[in-house]
Amino acid sequence: MKHIYLIRHAQSEYNEKGVFQGALDSELTPLGYIQARLLSLAFKNKKIDIIYSSFQKRAKKTAEFLSRAINVEHIIEPNIREISFGTLEGRNFIDMFREHKELMEHWSKDPLNNPLPTQEPKESFVNRVMAFINIIKSSKHEHIATVSHGGFIHGFIMISTGLNAPLWNIHTDNTGISKLVLKDNRFYIEYLNNTCHLL
Repeated sequence: MKHIYLIRHAQSEYNEKGVFQGALDSELTPLGYIQARLLSLAFKNKKIDIIYSSFQKRAKKTAEFLSRAINVEHIIEPNIREISFGTLEGRNFIDMFREHKELMEHWSKDPLNNPLPTQEPKESFVNRVMAFINIIKSSKHEHIATVSHGGFIHGFIMISTGLNAPLWNIHTDNTGISKLVLKDNRFYIEYLNNTCHLL
């Protein structure tokens, strides 16, 4: 049996400002550094064999905190980067809903089937998720942590477990931890978006 921890990155500057981030990147905020530290403390007594992270700074820096704290190897995995949401990235969320109300309402209900202009195609995203699922399945490690992004984490959970629902039907906070187990070639959800380490 394998244990897979799916961790969303700590708060970034764009998170704090309400900026639509996606493929863009920004540094962690002071609160983000605190969240990363608290996350690391939460894993002090958990067995982790390897850590995978996105190359985007907000995930990479969160993973570096965790890696140093528990002395476990940290590997960059390009497949677990966030979805690119296209030309509207970098805009304030509230402004986007004001200026593109109908477009954003459709997107917020089902972002993969109602993509924004130049958003990463659904097929590309699904292929990335499947590639990482195969990495997990073929890994020799039994206790795996991944530090990634809300969109990717939600996609991984839904595709790996066969949960048929729009992407945003799952919510993940900054440094929220979701855990899946892989048993007999099937993924099961143990818990979603655990933030007890932040209390």
